[in-house]
Amino acid sequence: MASSDYLYFIVTTEPEYHRQIKPGCLCYIRKNVYDLRERSPPQKVSVYFMNSNSSLKLEMSVLNHLSTEEAALLHALPQDKERLEWFKEKEALRVALGITVGALVTVEQDGKELRGVVRYIGPVKKDFPLHETVFGIELEGEDRGKGNTDGSYEYKKLFTCKKNCAVFVPFTRVKPAARPQAPSASDPSTQRQADRPQLGERITYFTDNCLHGMVLDVKDEGGQVWVQISTDTDERGRRGGEAIIPLESVFKGEVPKEPENMEVDVPPEQIPENLYGLGVNSMVELKVAKGNVYGIIRWIGKVPPRSEWMAGLELEDDSGLSDGTFKKKRYFQCPPMRAMFVRLTSCRPDSRFQSVSANQRVTMPEPEDEESDVEFRMESVLPVTSEDVSEILIGQMKGIQGHVNSCYMDAALFGLFSCSSVLDSMLYKSTHARDKHIQKTLLIDIVKPLRRKGFVEGRHVMKLRQQLQKHGYSHSFTTDEKDPEEFLIVIMHQILNLEPLLKLSAGGKTQESYCYQIFLDQHNLVLPSVQQLLEHSFHSAGLKLAEVPSCLILQMPRFGKNFKMFDKIFPSLQLDITSLLSEGPQQCILCGNQAWSECNDCFNDPVFSSTGIKVFCKTCLSQVHSHPQRQSHRVSPLNIPNDYTGAPPTGGAPPPVIRDTLELFAVLCIETSHYVSFVKHGPSSTDWIFFDSMADREGESDGFNIPEVRACPEVGRYLEMSPSELSKQVPRDMVGVAKRLFCDAYMYLYQSTSMSLYR
Repeated sequence: MASSDYLYFIVTTEPEYHRQIKPGCLCYIRKNVYDLRERSPPQKVSVYFMNSNSSLKLEMSVLNHLSTEEAALLHALPQDKERLEWFKEKEALRVALGITVGALVTVEQDGKELRGVVRYIGPVKKDFPLHETVFGIELEGEDRGKGNTDGSYEYKKLFTCKKNCAVFVPFTRVKPAARPQAPSASDPSTQRQADRPQLGERITYFTDNCLHGMVLDVKDEGGQVWVQISTDTDERGRRGGEAIIPLESVFKGEVPKEPENMEVDVPPEQIPENLYGLGVNSMVELKVAKGNVYGIIRWIGKVPPRSEWMAGLELEDDSGLSDGTFKKKRYFQCPPMRAMFVRLTSCRPDSRFQSVSANQRVTMPEPEDEESDVEFRMESVLPVTSEDVSEILIGQMKGIQGHVNSCYMDAALFGLFSCSSVLDSMLYKSTHARDKHIQKTLLIDIVKPLRRKGFVEGRHVMKLRQQLQKHGYSHSFTTDEKDPEEFLIVIMHQILNLEPLLKLSAGGKTQESYCYQIFLDQHNLVLPSVQQLLEHSFHSAGLKLAEVPSCLILQMPRFGKNFKMFDKIFPSLQLDITSLLSEGPQQCILCGNQAWSECNDCFNDPVFSSTGIKVFCKTCLSQVHSHPQRQSHRVSPLNIPNDYTGAPPTGGAPPPVIRDTLELFAVLCIETSHYVSFVKHGPSSTDWIFFDSMADREGESDGFNIPEVRACPEVGRYLEMSPSELSKQVPRDMVGVAKRLFCDAYMYLYQSTSMSLYR
């Protein structure tokens, strides 16, 4: 058992510069990293070694690719030398892959061959990322009692049998065994025993198609000889099934298929050859009658009597027609049903994984007509739900691919749109004709693939940056690093004319903005929460919220990008803004009754809590300010709606004040001029993901960045700590990426689940 996210290799030759790596060693690499390398294959590739966190760059010439199943079988062998020897035994690997649970086998144990039945195939211990495959055999007949287990391995029950009647062994000690067949004299279609295929033998059988498989059993039933077969692929294209076929339809060995036509049904466009610079090992896609198929070019050449250039593809799935042979001639090697031969001009670069290097130019789209504009606006896609985050977003080559100082834009776009719809209105609102293609790029090329596939190519963000630069909003959008707020204000205000997100009230006047920068005067905060920072900033500036914002973008107090005012900031998951509103009912902080007044000077009074604007009912206000030290405090009346009395029902408690709260959904962080983002995708304190658009890099200066999204549930551990406990945490010792959230926060994004429905 193994993760499908990885490709596996065996070292077949001792590397020239790494003599400590021995032939037979197993290693692996993330599949998307390997597949997304430069179109011209690299001479070296970085691989990780099994059972080790170490990695090295090895020459491709010393590596041989393994299927996941082959790697799992070889992983069960303890020695590199033994592993290499059995890797060369291709037939032994093939036979082992064909053995299924229930098959009759012989197993080598203590120098003797014992008979048994396969009861379990899989791991007995689990390694990352590959689990070894071993065979659990229940011994039969006179060999019962010659084993060493009852189907358990290290106290874990994998199957059940009597004591000492089972063994667990690697594939090297197992081989298929034929069941003895009693000849039937009355069989009218008796065939010579020599003509019968043996258990474990590779055969070809015919139904409506020519198919391959391995013999599991040969039976005489109903006056006819039947062959039970473990099929490579059945008539519906499914792998790993079984079929029972009459003996006359079965032939020993593998009869090669000879399809009359191995080309796609849809004729390719007539385009110049090599327009895309495709070559051997290029990732390509192909349009066929049933849709697109994807694969890697393994061979390019001409197939007589045809004169055009042909490409031999190894496909991602079993939708091919051979194992690399065409007209009985082998051109390359791949698993069965994975090869297809097509015209080279039919191939296109794999659109899922294209990247843009620094010297490539993105073609600017021409303005489109109104009809196509209406069409794209109707094409909406919902944010990724918490249930789908693991499947869609987690992994390498996920998120938005970084390119030429784009991290500020990548982090902002991912934070805003991956799991939240609070600002989706900007994707569909009517906008000026000259700017609608920018809106279309944002929706169709960035937000849509991010939410559907979990990945946006760097060229799409570059196209957006080029469009912004062409319109004169900045002459350095395509080259320089900028601040997220600069980009967001250009998009929301200058391009899409979005209504300001934030309306502030100060001195009877209303101010509008898209982001709010927190400024602090005097304070005694050591480990502040976002709630405290916002309250202190509003208090210092004499500000109130004129209305509940649908989205609140808060910039943390800093002096430039590098100097932070606080070593850590505690992210308030819920931001209570009730007392920050310029109008509305509020509760007395002492008794909970209707509040009528606010005391500006009590905000910093050490007698009260360090959080919250201080509002009082008439009784508590009088009692609190009867103290000599508070008699000079400045008290101002709250703005309470005229129709709100706050009077309790007869004999009842005062009606509760509905609290206005905002939910944290994303945090942008910066460290050494590099922006990343955290997104909270669910209700639990552990429902966090971390995104870095430039987490890794493939190639040197002309290579491309590898973005990554990872789950970071460790954040929840620190969110549940008390402030004093969190303040004692040494940043470098914090688990995972949690340090970056608590120590490097640059911008917090909050949303109102109620107001966002009306914006």
